[in-house]
Order: sequence, then structure tokens, then C-alpha cells
Amino acid sequence: MDTPTLIGLYRDMWLIRAFEQGLEREFEKGNVPGMLHTGLGQEATQAALAHHLKASDTFFPDHRCHGINALAQHRYGGDGERIMAELFGKATGVCSGKGGSLHSADPNVGNFGDNAVEGSYMATVLGVALAAKIRSQPNVACAIIGDGTVGRGEFHESLNMAAIWDLPVLYACVNNGYAISMPVGEGHASADIVDMVKGYGIPTRQLDGNHVIEAAEEVGEAVEHIRSGKGPYFLEFKTWRWQGIFAGEFRPEAEVKYWREDHDPIMLATEALAERGVSQSELYTVEQEVKELIEEWISFAMESPSPDPAKATADVYVGWEVATR
Repeated sequence: MDTPTLIGLYRDMWLIRAFEQGLEREFEKGNVPGMLHTGLGQEATQAALAHHLKASDTFFPDHRCHGINALAQHRYGGDGERIMAELFGKATGVCSGKGGSLHSADPNVGNFGDNAVEGSYMATVLGVALAAKIRSQPNVACAIIGDGTVGRGEFHESLNMAAIWDLPVLYACVNNGYAISMPVGEGHASADIVDMVKGYGIPTRQLDGNHVIEAAEEVGEAVEHIRSGKGPYFLEFKTWRWQGIFAGEFRPEAEVKYWREDHDPIMLATEALAERGVSQSELYTVEQEVKELIEEWISFAMESPSPDPAKATADVYVGWEVATR
């Protein structure tokens, strides 16, 4: 990987982190409605995926994917502030403020949306992938899942159908070690999710999800495999989330130190860039530019109008009108 590409990934990781840190700050102030599940500490996995997915591809994000949603909106829609506005529940959002954190979607930039029913889109992604195959389009349909989703029936049903039909699906499993507070190795027969996938004959790779160079290179190989018509591919990103599902969640002190202090993805990228001769001042400039951009997005969201209650039933069904009482 050349240095300019790595700097671009570094910028993307900072955009993701600044976006979510800004969200957390405003959530604590009461400006962001509903629930908020951040992916702080998992920036490298989202940056690596966004680096290789095109606007013509599709992705189904999980509820810790605000970062890749923002990157896609910023890169292909030119209006990243609309994802921020959506999370603030404002009319200028990509779903007019109706989607919020768990249901933000914009097919124009490849974002087919999350679903609060974890694992459900592992079935939905098959339809998008089948459509691309029927149309002979070299597109990738990506399902971003957490390790907890592995416990649902859709996981195995999706893998089986993708395998027997050679569908162009990229399964991106972000294994952050816990399903809520259940350690992966206690909730499944193996702490390594790839062990469960190999029986379906799908190519698999397990990688360090906090090393953005490794993550981006592995995603690139997987995407090339899929675009060449060779069928699905499964990647397991070993990573860790900084936040718990709820306040007071216990995780061992040594584990917290390792992932937050010693294995921070942005810190690892900073060290790699320093070895290539990139100065700290150049990296600081990148960081500040991104943070300023995110503050602009937050201001846009704060100043945007709330949704019109009269339009609450609009866009519920395509071509139908929903009667109001």
C-alpha cells in the first residue's frame, strides 16, 4: 500500500471517530433521540470496507456503522451532513428524520440500511446479490454483521444459499469479542467465527481488524474475488468496541488497556505513517480538518427543521398512501 492511500485511510478513520464522538457528545446533551450504539475502536474495519466499496455496490450496515454510512454519504452523495441530520431526527436527514440511528438508509450511495432485528438483513442481502448476478453486474453486496448475529438462524441460511448459488456477497463479521456482555467463546462453540463458515465451502479469512493496512488489503482481495464471479467471501475482523452496551458493563482491566491504549487503530496507523516519514504536523492537520468538517455537520443538523407531522405517513409504502385517523 502506498503512503497517499494510507493517509486517505487515516483521514477516513478520523472522520469515523470524530463523527461518533460528536454524536456521543450531543446524545448526552439530549440532542440525539432514541438509542445510540457507537463503533469507537472499530474505525479500521469500516474504513477498509468503505475504501473498496463503490457507489454501485450495496452494503447493509449494522447498528455500529454510523462511520461507513457517513463515508458513503460524503463520498458518493456529497452531503455527509444529511446522515448527521438523520441521526438528529431532522427533516433534512437521508430518511427525513424517520430512520434515526438504527434505520438510516440511502440506496443512492449504496446504503441499504440497518434493521433493529439483528441478522434479518443477512436474508435481504441475498436478494440484492441475486439481482446483480442475474443482471451480470460486477457488484458486491456486503452484509456487515457482529459476532452476536452468528447465533441467529439467518446466519446459516444466508451462508448456505450464497454458497450454493455463488452469490456476490461479502460477509464482513466485526468480531468485537462480546454479544452485549456475553464473550464470544462462551456463546458459541468457537470464539473464531471462521470455523463455523468453512463448512459451507466459502473462502474465509480472519484478520486483525485494528490494523487498517491489513484490513484494507484483505478486503481488496475479497472484493476482487467476488467481482470476478467466484461467489461469496467471508472476512472476520478481530477488533474491540470501546463502549459497553450499557453503563457499568464489566470487562477485564488488562483487556481494556490492551485495546484502548496499545491497539488503538488510529494509533497503529499513526505509527505506520511515521515509519514512512509522514510528519506529526501533517497528521495533525488531517485530524483537525476532519474534526472541523464534523462540527459543520453537527451545526447543520442542529439548525435543520424537525419533520412535519403531516408527512408522518409519507414514504411508508412505494406507490401507496397510508390513511391517517
